[in-house]
Amino acid sequence: MNEKNRSTVVLAIVAALFVSIGCGVGYWLASHHVPATGDDLTNDVAASTSDGRKALYWYDPMVPNQHFDKPGKSPFMDMQLVAKYANEGDDAAGITIDPSIAQNLGLRLAKVERGALTAPVTAVGNVQWNERQVAVVQTRTAGFVERVYARAPGDVVAKGAPLADLLVPEWAGAQTEFLALLHAGDAGLMEAARERLMLLGMPVALIAQVESTGKTHPVVTISAPIGGVIQMLAVRAGMSLAAGMSLAKINGFDPVWIEAAVPESQAGNIAIGNPVSITLMAYPGRQLSGKVTAILPETNQDSRTVRVRVELPNHDGSLRAGMFAQISLTTASNAQALLVPSEAVIRTGMRSLVLLSLDGGRYQPVEVKLGQETGDKIAVLDGLHEGQSVVASGQFLIDSEASLKGVLARLSGDASGPSVAPPATESAAALNEADGKVESVSDKEITLSHGPVKSLGWSAMTMPFQLANSDLAAGVKPGDRVHFGFRKADGDYVIEQLSKTGSAP
Repeated sequence: MNEKNRSTVVLAIVAALFVSIGCGVGYWLASHHVPATGDDLTNDVAASTSDGRKALYWYDPMVPNQHFDKPGKSPFMDMQLVAKYANEGDDAAGITIDPSIAQNLGLRLAKVERGALTAPVTAVGNVQWNERQVAVVQTRTAGFVERVYARAPGDVVAKGAPLADLLVPEWAGAQTEFLALLHAGDAGLMEAARERLMLLGMPVALIAQVESTGKTHPVVTISAPIGGVIQMLAVRAGMSLAAGMSLAKINGFDPVWIEAAVPESQAGNIAIGNPVSITLMAYPGRQLSGKVTAILPETNQDSRTVRVRVELPNHDGSLRAGMFAQISLTTASNAQALLVPSEAVIRTGMRSLVLLSLDGGRYQPVEVKLGQETGDKIAVLDGLHEGQSVVASGQFLIDSEASLKGVLARLSGDASGPSVAPPATESAAALNEADGKVESVSDKEITLSHGPVKSLGWSAMTMPFQLANSDLAAGVKPGDRVHFGFRKADGDYVIEQLSKTGSAP
């Protein structure tokens, strides 16, 4: 073998040797390499954050107990994961939420203000006759009905309108004696005879007529003492009448009453003189104004309502008894109190809490003592100060963060236990309702793109829900519009009510 061939063989052997060594080293490194832990990945990602903060893990605010080692989109619903940083405070006084995250999820604050609880109280009622304008026509002595005028119950009569002519024999004899004394000219006896006629029930006008004409008038015309509606007419031609017998009942209709049933929980601030706005179904678009004239002292035992009376003029007679009325009362309490939106209060069953907004995106649960609630405002008797800010919506986000740290559990006096307090806004007793569009559906689960859920402070999002039973989704397919009601049970959101409001195009 010449020198050239020998060199070629040597080079080939050396190259093969290096390849073998490289493969062996690679195999050894691969077999002995330790994979990066979640902490290593977290440190790598944390080092790349713009503000230098260290992210411990990422989580979905809706499922805060599930941790992820890198950012991205939540596998549970259509939203980005939220970072949990190492330098965030971990004391029991509060929790910290990134301002940008809070803004994206619709967190809304409200000021604690001092003022009077003022809100309209709406109630239904009806038009009634004015019971203070009732006249009863009775006979003053025994007699007979000679004539009945063309009247009937329900007729409207004016004051002085004739109702019936009565023959009173007893009056005829007394009038004859009075005329005899009148001709005799004895003033004392004549005055005594005049008083006797009055004691028999004879009207003064009839006595004057007998005296001026010098003739007896045994027939007297019974007239309406007031103008109004004839409620009762119990007189017929030829009837014999006894003294004190009721012949007619007349009810005036100007003004009329409107009596409304107000729930006793809202009746505390109603006072006589409160302004009232009234609308009637009979006259759409016509709005009447009045004032509360009476608050009746009795509460209805069945409906738990208090009757409130309003008096309205009725010159043209257009307001008729029995008409349905919708009233709105403006009430105002003279006492000044600290007020917050009713939706800001978290009721746990044992206590009432609000989430107080502090500096730097921090939020602190505060126990409060509540007073009266009117409309969308509620009075706070203790626990807050004027000018502070509280969370009015979006509490579910802060509640999730608080659950991670056990803040609410410690506030409830259970810091030693491993469990944390469930979010108060997701109470199992409350059924939350919303509208949405079906993205996918199976026998056990349905994914919906739903709108805001006001009862939980949720903004619009896409997320899966469990079905309480498969029959709920019968006939529902992707693209359909639905209205649904759900609760949180065993960590899942379970739909208990589902109705289709629109079909897929």
